[in-house]
Amino acid sequence: MPTFETVIDVSGEQITIQVSPDGRLKKTARWKLHEGVVKLRVPPHLVKKDIDLIIERIQTKITRKRRRVDNYTDETLSRRANEINALYFGGELAWRSIRWVDNMAHRLGSCTNGGPSDGDIRLSSRIKNYPDYVVDYVIAHELCHRKYPNHSAAYWDYLARYPHTEKAKGFIEGVFFASGGDPNAALD
Repeated sequence: MPTFETVIDVSGEQITIQVSPDGRLKKTARWKLHEGVVKLRVPPHLVKKDIDLIIERIQTKITRKRRRVDNYTDETLSRRANEINALYFGGELAWRSIRWVDNMAHRLGSCTNGGPSDGDIRLSSRIKNYPDYVVDYVIAHELCHRKYPNHSAAYWDYLARYPHTEKAKGFIEGVFFASGGDPNAALD
C-alpha cells in the first residue's frame, strides 16, 4: 500500500490525514493530530475500506472532543491569550482553544500537543483571583508549549520574552510554599 493523503472536515476546519503503512503494526492503527495534520500509521495489509472506517472514527472522535471543548472556551481568556501572543511572541503561536477548568487539583495550567485535543489550553479556575501578571504568566507559559512541548533551555529563553516571568514565578513559589505544595509541579 502506498502512502496517501486525504482531507476531512471537522466543524468547518479542514484537516489533512497523511496515511502511511508501518510494517511494525500488525493489527491496529496509530494516529496523532498536530497543527491540523493527522499522521495515521496503518498495518500494510489493510485495505482502503478498512482505512476509510478508521478515518471516519478519527473524524468522529476529533469532532466530539472539539465540540465539548468549544462549549467551555472563555472569550475573555481567549482575548488575553491573543494579546499576550501579539505583544511578546510576535503573534507566531497558534492554539485551538483556551478555557478555565475546575478539575485541576495540582496544576495551574496545561497545553496539549497531539491527539484529538491538540492545541487545547486549560487553566485552573483556582488562579482567577491571582494578580493579572501571574495569570498572564500562566497563559504565556502554556502558549510557549505550542512551540516547545517541553521545559528545555530554549523553552525558558522563549518564555523570558514575557517581562514578568521571574516575578510571577516568585509569586507561585510563595503560594505553593505557604500551602506545602510543590511549585515545580504546578505548571505543565
